[in-house]
Amino acid sequence: MALLALLVLAATGCAAGGGTSGNVPGGRPDAQADATAGGDAAPAEGASTPPDVPHPDPPRAAPDPRLGHDKAPPPAAPQQPPAAPDLPPAFNTVPPRVADTLVRGTGSSGRTVALTFDDGPSTEWTPQVLDLLDHYDAKATFCVVGEQAREHPDLLRTIVAKGHQLCDHSETHDERIARLPEAALKSQITLARDAILAAVPGVRIPWFRSPGGSWTATVRGTAASFGMKPLDWSVDSRDWERGGVDRIVATVKRELRPGGVVLMHDAGGNRAQTVAALKKLLPWLVAQGYSFDFPA
Repeated sequence: MALLALLVLAATGCAAGGGTSGNVPGGRPDAQADATAGGDAAPAEGASTPPDVPHPDPPRAAPDPRLGHDKAPPPAAPQQPPAAPDLPPAFNTVPPRVADTLVRGTGSSGRTVALTFDDGPSTEWTPQVLDLLDHYDAKATFCVVGEQAREHPDLLRTIVAKGHQLCDHSETHDERIARLPEAALKSQITLARDAILAAVPGVRIPWFRSPGGSWTATVRGTAASFGMKPLDWSVDSRDWERGGVDRIVATVKRELRPGGVVLMHDAGGNRAQTVAALKKLLPWLVAQGYSFDFPA
């Protein structure tokens, strides 16, 4: 009976979880439960514990001193293409209004002269005039008819490339321009202007010359409203009469004063006398101490 009692007592103690666990002294009661539950068993007391191995941090960008704190700089903005060049002004862009006083002189004092050539360009006469001007390093103003500009835009580009200036001389050279209705007058000016700009985009057109010198307050004011000064002359060579080379030369020599504006023609008819007269006038002007200027 005593032996049976001892066996019952031992069985009861095992069922209650008392006593020791295996051969590990001082074992914790929850160690076996951790193992049974599949968790990581805690290391036994006295056993060496491996040091924690830190996970390496991902690489970080060096701080940018310009940002003032430890922060990676923002990504660089994509490189932008260069800006497009300025485009020529639109044909309907109207410059500021200018004075409508008739221009009959040059832009500087002293012995200066402004040579002006009307009615062109012409494939026959304009190149001859340009060659003579080149020979004497003379600059001139070419008063262009719109219809001619559309026919020969390459000549306009040549004129500008050689350093000369352009003037609007109406679309059709209608000498009745002073009697035209307002709409027709504006059309005569703007159509010629647009023809010039089509040939040489963006070129300045500082002046308008009325066909035949037909001026009224309305013609002057309309030209000025489009940013063109009304260009007249102080010397009419009368080359358009074709009265002879000597007569053309004598007229210019007699009427020219320092600062004068001389009217001649490079189109609108046979200009052989004009070219021949220019051959005599250019060396004479240089010998007289004249320099070549533009109207102002």
